[in-house]
Amino acid sequence: MKRSLTAIGLVLFAVFTLSAGGRQEPPPTDLFSIGVFVPGVVEGSPTYEMLVAGVERAVAETARASVRVIEGGFNQAQWEQTVVSMAATGDYDLIVTSNPEMPDVVRAVLASFPTQRFLILDAHLANNPMVHTVMFNQREQAFLAGHFAALVSTSPMVDRRSRLRAGLFAGQEYPIMNDVILPSFELGLRSVDPDATVDFRVLGNWFDAGRAAELANSMFATGSDVVLTIAGGGNQGVIAAARDRRRFVLWYDTPGYSQAPGIVIGSTYVALDRAAFERTVAAIDGTLEYGRADVLGVADGYVGFVEDDPLFRRHVDSSVRDALRRMLERFESGEFSLDVRF
Repeated sequence: MKRSLTAIGLVLFAVFTLSAGGRQEPPPTDLFSIGVFVPGVVEGSPTYEMLVAGVERAVAETARASVRVIEGGFNQAQWEQTVVSMAATGDYDLIVTSNPEMPDVVRAVLASFPTQRFLILDAHLANNPMVHTVMFNQREQAFLAGHFAALVSTSPMVDRRSRLRAGLFAGQEYPIMNDVILPSFELGLRSVDPDATVDFRVLGNWFDAGRAAELANSMFATGSDVVLTIAGGGNQGVIAAARDRRRFVLWYDTPGYSQAPGIVIGSTYVALDRAAFERTVAAIDGTLEYGRADVLGVADGYVGFVEDDPLFRRHVDSSVRDALRRMLERFESGEFSLDVRF
Protein backbone atom coordinates (compact mmCIF):
# COMPACT_ATOMS: atom_id res chain seq x y z
CA MET A 1 0.00 0.00 0.00
CA LYS A 2 2.79 2.44 0.92
CA ARG A 3 4.62 1.64 -2.33
CA SER A 4 1.48 2.35 -4.36
CA LEU A 5 0.93 5.69 -2.65
CA THR A 6 4.56 6.64 -3.23
CA ALA A 7 4.29 5.79 -6.93
CA ILE A 8 1.08 7.81 -7.25
CA GLY A 9 2.74 10.72 -5.52
CA LEU A 10 5.66 10.67 -7.90
CA VAL A 11 3.33 10.61 -10.89
CA LEU A 12 1.31 13.51 -9.54
CA PHE A 13 4.52 15.46 -8.87
CA ALA A 14 5.66 14.90 -12.45
CA VAL A 15 2.29 15.96 -13.85
CA PHE A 16 2.26 19.07 -11.69
CA THR A 17 5.78 19.98 -12.77
CA LEU A 18 4.98 19.66 -16.46
CA SER A 19 1.70 21.56 -16.13
CA ALA A 20 3.57 24.38 -14.41
CA GLY A 21 5.49 25.09 -17.59
CA GLY A 22 8.23 22.51 -18.05
CA ARG A 23 11.31 21.82 -16.02
CA GLN A 24 11.47 23.15 -12.50
CA GLU A 25 15.08 23.82 -11.48
CA PRO A 26 15.76 23.23 -7.80
CA PRO A 27 17.08 26.25 -5.91
CA PRO A 28 20.88 26.43 -6.19
CA THR A 29 22.74 25.12 -3.18
CA ASP A 30 26.30 25.68 -4.42
CA LEU A 31 26.43 29.45 -4.86
CA PHE A 32 29.90 30.92 -5.35
CA SER A 33 30.49 32.78 -2.09
CA ILE A 34 32.19 36.18 -2.15
CA GLY A 35 33.36 38.30 0.77
CA VAL A 36 34.15 41.95 0.08
CA PHE A 37 36.60 43.47 2.55
CA VAL A 38 36.50 47.26 2.62
CA PRO A 39 39.64 48.72 4.27
CA GLY A 40 37.70 51.68 5.61
CA VAL A 41 34.00 52.43 5.23
CA VAL A 42 31.89 52.40 2.08
CA GLU A 43 29.79 55.53 2.55
CA GLY A 44 31.57 58.65 1.40
CA SER A 45 34.44 56.78 -0.26
CA PRO A 46 34.06 56.77 -4.07
CA THR A 47 36.64 53.99 -4.47
CA TYR A 48 34.88 51.61 -2.09
CA GLU A 49 31.45 52.55 -3.39
CA MET A 50 32.64 51.53 -6.86
CA LEU A 51 34.17 48.32 -5.50
CA VAL A 52 30.96 47.21 -3.82
CA ALA A 53 28.77 48.29 -6.74
CA GLY A 54 30.86 46.30 -9.21
CA VAL A 55 30.85 43.10 -7.16
CA GLU A 56 27.14 43.34 -6.34
CA ARG A 57 26.31 43.87 -10.01
CA ALA A 58 28.29 40.73 -10.91
CA VAL A 59 26.41 38.72 -8.30
CA ALA A 60 23.05 40.06 -9.46
CA GLU A 61 23.66 39.47 -13.16
CA THR A 62 25.13 35.99 -12.87
CA ALA A 63 22.64 34.81 -10.21
CA ARG A 64 25.16 32.15 -9.28
CA ALA A 65 26.85 33.80 -6.34
CA SER A 66 26.30 35.44 -2.97
CA VAL A 67 28.12 38.38 -1.45
CA ARG A 68 28.75 39.79 2.00
CA VAL A 69 30.41 43.18 2.57
CA ILE A 70 32.60 43.68 5.65
CA GLU A 71 33.97 47.12 6.56
CA GLY A 72 37.40 47.23 8.20
CA GLY A 73 37.23 50.79 9.51
CA PHE A 74 40.02 53.37 9.51
CA ASN A 75 42.40 51.60 11.89
CA GLN A 76 44.81 49.97 9.45
CA ALA A 77 46.36 47.88 12.23
CA GLN A 78 43.10 45.89 12.43
CA TRP A 79 42.73 45.11 8.73
CA GLU A 80 44.88 41.99 8.74
CA GLN A 81 43.04 40.41 11.67
CA THR A 82 39.68 41.05 10.01
CA VAL A 83 40.78 39.38 6.78
CA VAL A 84 42.30 36.50 8.78
CA SER A 85 38.92 36.04 10.45
CA MET A 86 37.19 35.98 7.07
CA ALA A 87 39.60 33.38 5.68
CA ALA A 88 39.42 31.29 8.85
CA THR A 89 35.68 30.71 8.41
CA GLY A 90 36.26 28.90 5.13
CA ASP A 91 33.02 30.49 3.93
CA TYR A 92 34.38 32.45 0.97
CA ASP A 93 35.41 31.10 -2.41
CA LEU A 94 36.83 34.57 -3.09
CA ILE A 95 37.70 37.63 -1.01
CA VAL A 96 37.62 40.88 -2.96
CA THR A 97 39.24 44.08 -1.70
CA SER A 98 40.81 47.32 -2.94
CA ASN A 99 43.71 49.34 -1.62
CA PRO A 100 47.43 49.68 -2.48
CA GLU A 101 48.27 48.42 1.03
CA MET A 102 46.25 45.22 0.75
CA PRO A 103 48.91 43.01 -0.95
CA ASP A 104 50.95 43.06 2.28
CA VAL A 105 47.87 42.09 4.27
CA VAL A 106 46.98 39.32 1.84
CA ARG A 107 50.49 37.85 1.87
CA ALA A 108 50.29 37.61 5.66
CA VAL A 109 46.86 35.96 5.52
CA LEU A 110 47.99 33.43 2.92
CA ALA A 111 50.79 32.28 5.22
CA SER A 112 48.09 30.76 7.44
CA PHE A 113 45.38 30.09 4.84
CA PRO A 114 47.24 29.20 1.64
CA THR A 115 44.15 28.06 -0.31
CA GLN A 116 42.15 31.27 0.05
CA ARG A 117 41.68 33.11 -3.26
CA PHE A 118 41.81 36.92 -3.53
CA LEU A 119 40.94 39.61 -6.07
CA ILE A 120 42.59 42.94 -5.21
CA LEU A 121 41.73 46.13 -7.08
CA ASP A 122 43.88 49.28 -7.13
CA ALA A 123 46.96 47.27 -6.12
CA HIS A 124 49.79 45.19 -7.55
CA LEU A 125 50.96 41.72 -6.53
CA ALA A 126 52.45 39.57 -9.27
CA ASN A 127 53.03 35.82 -9.51
CA ASN A 128 51.03 34.74 -6.48
CA PRO A 129 48.95 31.71 -7.53
CA MET A 130 46.05 32.62 -5.22
CA VAL A 131 45.81 36.32 -6.09
CA HIS A 132 44.66 38.35 -9.08
CA THR A 133 45.34 42.11 -8.96
CA VAL A 134 44.36 45.12 -11.05
CA MET A 135 46.40 48.30 -10.80
CA PHE A 136 45.14 51.53 -12.38
CA ASN A 137 47.79 53.72 -13.95
CA GLN A 138 47.77 56.61 -11.50
CA ARG A 139 50.83 58.09 -13.17
CA GLU A 140 48.65 58.83 -16.19
CA GLN A 141 45.71 59.87 -14.03
CA ALA A 142 47.72 62.36 -11.95
CA PHE A 143 49.51 63.64 -15.06
CA LEU A 144 46.14 64.46 -16.64
CA ALA A 145 45.07 66.33 -13.50
CA GLY A 146 48.29 68.36 -13.50
CA HIS A 147 48.10 69.04 -17.24
CA PHE A 148 44.52 70.27 -16.88
CA ALA A 149 45.41 72.44 -13.85
CA ALA A 150 48.16 74.10 -15.86
CA LEU A 151 45.86 74.64 -18.85
CA VAL A 152 43.33 76.37 -16.59
CA SER A 153 46.02 78.46 -14.88
CA THR A 154 47.28 79.78 -18.23
CA SER A 155 43.80 80.42 -19.66
CA PRO A 156 41.40 83.38 -19.54
CA MET A 157 39.65 81.59 -16.65
CA VAL A 158 42.12 83.08 -14.13
CA ASP A 159 44.15 86.24 -13.71
CA ARG A 160 47.58 85.64 -15.21
CA ARG A 161 50.42 85.29 -12.75
CA SER A 162 54.14 85.61 -13.36
CA ARG A 163 54.68 82.00 -12.33
CA LEU A 164 52.42 78.97 -12.59
CA ARG A 165 51.65 77.26 -9.30
CA ALA A 166 49.01 74.63 -8.49
CA GLY A 167 48.12 72.74 -5.34
CA LEU A 168 47.87 69.09 -4.37
CA PHE A 169 46.03 68.51 -1.10
CA ALA A 170 46.25 65.05 0.50
CA GLY A 171 44.52 63.52 3.50
CA GLN A 172 47.70 61.68 4.43
CA GLU A 173 51.06 60.76 2.98
CA TYR A 174 51.41 57.20 1.67
CA PRO A 175 53.67 55.55 -0.94
CA ILE A 176 51.35 55.99 -3.94
CA MET A 177 50.76 59.63 -3.03
CA ASN A 178 54.43 60.48 -2.52
CA ASP A 179 55.98 58.30 -5.21
CA VAL A 180 53.36 58.35 -7.97
CA ILE A 181 50.63 60.98 -7.67
CA LEU A 182 52.73 63.95 -6.54
CA PRO A 183 55.57 63.65 -9.10
CA SER A 184 53.13 62.81 -11.91
CA PHE A 185 50.92 65.79 -11.08
CA GLU A 186 54.01 67.99 -11.23
CA LEU A 187 55.03 66.40 -14.54
CA GLY A 188 51.59 67.26 -15.92
CA LEU A 189 51.97 70.87 -14.84
CA ARG A 190 55.38 71.12 -16.45
CA SER A 191 54.11 69.68 -19.70
CA VAL A 192 52.48 73.10 -20.11
CA ASP A 193 55.01 75.29 -18.25
CA PRO A 194 58.47 73.85 -17.48
CA ASP A 195 58.85 76.27 -14.54
CA ALA A 196 55.57 75.33 -12.84
CA THR A 197 55.64 74.32 -9.16
CA VAL A 198 53.39 72.29 -6.84
CA ASP A 199 52.21 73.41 -3.41
CA PHE A 200 51.81 70.08 -1.60
CA ARG A 201 49.91 70.09 1.70
CA VAL A 202 48.85 67.22 3.98
CA LEU A 203 45.82 67.31 6.26
CA GLY A 204 46.91 64.40 8.48
CA ASN A 205 43.50 62.68 8.45
CA TRP A 206 40.55 62.07 6.13
CA PHE A 207 37.80 64.03 7.86
CA ASP A 208 38.77 67.46 9.27
CA ALA A 209 37.06 69.85 6.85
CA GLY A 210 37.72 72.88 9.08
CA ARG A 211 41.47 72.36 9.12
CA ALA A 212 41.37 71.54 5.40
CA ALA A 213 39.74 74.90 4.70
CA GLU A 214 42.53 76.68 6.62
CA LEU A 215 45.28 74.93 4.68
CA ALA A 216 43.54 75.40 1.34
CA ASN A 217 43.07 79.11 2.04
CA SER A 218 46.82 79.35 2.50
CA MET A 219 47.40 77.52 -0.78
CA PHE A 220 45.12 79.87 -2.69
CA ALA A 221 46.62 82.92 -0.95
CA THR A 222 50.14 81.94 -1.99
CA GLY A 223 49.44 81.57 -5.69
CA SER A 224 47.56 78.36 -6.46
CA ASP A 225 44.56 78.97 -8.70
CA VAL A 226 43.68 75.27 -8.89
CA VAL A 227 43.97 72.57 -6.20
CA LEU A 228 43.65 68.83 -6.70
CA THR A 229 42.16 67.44 -3.49
CA ILE A 230 42.40 63.80 -2.37
CA ALA A 231 41.36 64.12 1.26
CA GLY A 232 38.09 62.29 1.92
CA GLY A 233 35.85 64.42 4.11
CA GLY A 234 38.50 67.15 4.01
CA ASN A 235 37.59 67.80 0.37
CA GLN A 236 34.61 69.82 1.52
CA GLY A 237 36.92 72.24 3.33
CA VAL A 238 38.94 72.73 0.16
CA ILE A 239 35.74 73.48 -1.73
CA ALA A 240 34.70 76.03 0.91
CA ALA A 241 38.03 77.82 0.64
CA ALA A 242 37.89 77.82 -3.16
CA ARG A 243 34.39 79.28 -3.09
CA ASP A 244 35.48 82.08 -0.74
CA ARG A 245 38.47 82.98 -2.89
CA ARG A 246 36.90 82.29 -6.29
CA ARG A 247 39.40 79.60 -7.14
CA PHE A 248 39.03 76.09 -8.55
CA VAL A 249 39.15 72.48 -7.35
CA LEU A 250 39.93 69.22 -9.16
CA TRP A 251 38.37 65.86 -8.22
CA TYR A 252 40.00 62.43 -8.37
CA ASP A 253 38.68 58.94 -9.26
CA THR A 254 35.00 59.86 -9.83
CA PRO A 255 32.98 62.74 -11.33
CA GLY A 256 32.83 65.57 -8.80
CA TYR A 257 31.22 68.42 -10.72
CA SER A 258 27.94 68.24 -8.82
CA GLN A 259 29.82 68.66 -5.53
CA ALA A 260 30.23 72.37 -6.31
CA PRO A 261 29.28 73.47 -9.83
CA GLY A 262 31.69 76.08 -11.13
CA ILE A 263 34.15 75.36 -8.32
CA VAL A 264 34.93 71.72 -9.10
CA ILE A 265 35.83 72.16 -12.76
CA GLY A 266 37.70 68.94 -13.54
CA SER A 267 37.52 65.25 -12.63
CA THR A 268 39.76 62.35 -13.54
CA TYR A 269 38.30 58.88 -13.19
CA VAL A 270 39.19 55.23 -12.81
CA ALA A 271 36.67 52.61 -13.92
CA LEU A 272 37.11 50.55 -10.76
CA ASP A 273 33.46 49.49 -10.74
CA ARG A 274 33.79 48.11 -14.27
CA ALA A 275 36.97 46.22 -13.40
CA ALA A 276 35.40 44.84 -10.22
CA PHE A 277 32.36 43.66 -12.19
CA GLU A 278 34.35 42.04 -15.02
CA ARG A 279 36.89 40.28 -12.81
CA THR A 280 34.23 39.07 -10.35
CA VAL A 281 32.19 37.59 -13.20
CA ALA A 282 35.34 35.82 -14.39
CA ALA A 283 35.91 34.44 -10.90
CA ILE A 284 32.35 33.14 -10.71
CA ASP A 285 32.72 31.56 -14.18
CA GLY A 286 36.02 29.97 -13.19
CA THR A 287 38.05 31.87 -15.80
CA LEU A 288 39.86 34.42 -13.63
CA GLU A 289 43.64 34.01 -13.99
CA TYR A 290 45.19 33.88 -10.54
CA GLY A 291 48.83 34.87 -10.40
CA ARG A 292 48.17 37.65 -12.90
CA ALA A 293 48.72 41.37 -12.18
CA ASP A 294 47.18 43.73 -14.74
CA VAL A 295 47.96 47.43 -15.12
CA LEU A 296 45.20 49.42 -16.85
CA GLY A 297 45.51 52.98 -18.12
CA VAL A 298 44.02 55.54 -20.47
CA ALA A 299 44.57 53.49 -23.64
CA ASP A 300 42.73 50.56 -22.01
CA GLY A 301 39.72 52.74 -21.19
CA TYR A 302 39.98 52.39 -17.41
CA VAL A 303 41.58 55.78 -16.65
CA GLY A 304 40.55 59.13 -18.09
CA PHE A 305 39.03 62.54 -17.67
CA VAL A 306 35.29 63.15 -17.32
CA GLU A 307 34.50 65.36 -20.32
CA ASP A 308 30.84 64.53 -20.96
CA ASP A 309 29.37 66.29 -17.92
CA PRO A 310 27.33 69.41 -18.86
CA LEU A 311 28.88 71.28 -15.92
CA PHE A 312 32.35 70.67 -17.36
CA ARG A 313 31.35 72.19 -20.68
CA ARG A 314 29.53 75.07 -19.02
CA HIS A 315 32.31 76.20 -16.70
CA VAL A 316 35.53 75.35 -18.56
CA ASP A 317 36.79 77.55 -21.40
CA SER A 318 36.68 75.88 -24.81
CA SER A 319 40.39 76.48 -25.36
CA VAL A 320 41.13 74.43 -22.22
CA ARG A 321 38.73 71.65 -23.24
CA ASP A 322 40.24 71.44 -26.71
CA ALA A 323 43.82 71.29 -25.41
CA LEU A 324 42.87 68.59 -22.90
CA ARG A 325 41.19 66.55 -25.64
CA ARG A 326 44.38 66.69 -27.71
CA MET A 327 46.39 65.28 -24.82
CA LEU A 328 43.81 62.56 -24.17
CA GLU A 329 43.94 61.55 -27.82
CA ARG A 330 47.71 61.10 -27.55
CA PHE A 331 47.18 58.74 -24.60
CA GLU A 332 44.28 56.90 -26.24
CA SER A 333 46.21 56.27 -29.45
CA GLY A 334 49.30 55.06 -27.62
CA GLU A 335 51.41 57.92 -28.98
CA PHE A 336 52.09 58.96 -25.38
CA SER A 337 52.04 56.87 -22.20
CA LEU A 338 53.53 56.71 -18.73
CA ASP A 339 54.68 53.38 -17.36
CA VAL A 340 53.89 52.38 -13.81
CA ARG A 341 57.02 51.70 -11.78
CA PHE A 342 57.19 48.92 -9.18
